[in-house]
Amino acid sequence: MSDYMVSESSGPAAIRYRSTVVWIHWITATLLIAQVVLGFYFSDLPRGPDRMEVFAWHKTLGAIILLLAFARLGVRLVNPPPPYPQDFPRWERAMAVWNHRIFYILLIALPLTGLLAVSGRAEDDWVALKFGLALPAIPGVPKENEFGDVHEVLVFITIGLLVLHVGAALKNQFADRGPVASRMPPFRASRPAGPPTEH
Repeated sequence: MSDYMVSESSGPAAIRYRSTVVWIHWITATLLIAQVVLGFYFSDLPRGPDRMEVFAWHKTLGAIILLLAFARLGVRLVNPPPPYPQDFPRWERAMAVWNHRIFYILLIALPLTGLLAVSGRAEDDWVALKFGLALPAIPGVPKENEFGDVHEVLVFITIGLLVLHVGAALKNQFADRGPVASRMPPFRASRPAGPPTEH
């Protein structure tokens, strides 16, 4: 079955994402970077009140990222993303498409593995967050489990994908300067579209 995001094109011009998707994208990106920084900072802190405070923020941001991931997935299912412009090579389309899809998996898997890791030690079957909020703990998880290790591996995979994603965005904007850069504001193309390409 052909993937329309790879096989089809929007012609010489790029179709920009809907404003809802743009807002979710940039809010998620900001929170994700903050979450990575917070996670590494937390891991270096000695046990005590400061560590628990940072951990509470880490759990809270994780819950927000999970909600945003479901929101964006819902928007994507109702309004599928537009295909890429005609001069964006097929191999780059495929790389971009799968980079996004793996991101969706990670943005759901990261918070869930984090929740699994702390569920075994949750008090009263609830995982406390900031602002008096809480998430229901996942039942049946032992106090000592391996989900924290899985969570950590997923963090490093996410960092790798982030580097790839940002590098590709910068390439499209400043090296290629083609219309594909216009898909996600505030980026914009700085040269006209070239002829269709299949390489």
